[in-house]
Amino acid sequence: MKVDQKGHTTTIKDTQNNVKDFVGKIMNEYHVFQNQNLILDVLHNKTLAITDLVHFKELAKTHIKAKKSMVIVSDVLDFDKVPTYLNVVPSVIEAHDMIEMDEIERDLGF
Repeated sequence: MKVDQKGHTTTIKDTQNNVKDFVGKIMNEYHVFQNQNLILDVLHNKTLAITDLVHFKELAKTHIKAKKSMVIVSDVLDFDKVPTYLNVVPSVIEAHDMIEMDEIERDLGF
C-alpha cells in the first residue's frame, strides 16, 4: 500500500492485488484518512472483478457519512455494472476531477 497526500485528497495505491486485504488495511488506519477525500488506486490489479467491489461497501458508507469523497480507480471493470454507492473511474486524473466536482457540490449545498 502506497499513500500520497496532496491538499485535501489522499491517494492510496494497492500494491498487493488483494482487494480484501487492501480495504482491511485502510479500515484499520481509517482515523488517519477520515478527513480526506480518498482515491483508491487499484489500476495494478488486472484481475479485479465487480464481485470484489463488495469489500468497499462499508468504507464507502463511512466516508459518505463523513461528507468526503471516495473514488476507486480501475480500468478493467464494466462501469455499467458498478454499484451505485461507489464511484469508479478509469484514471487518476478523472478521480481528481470527480472529487473537485463533489467538493463544489458540497460547497453549494447540494
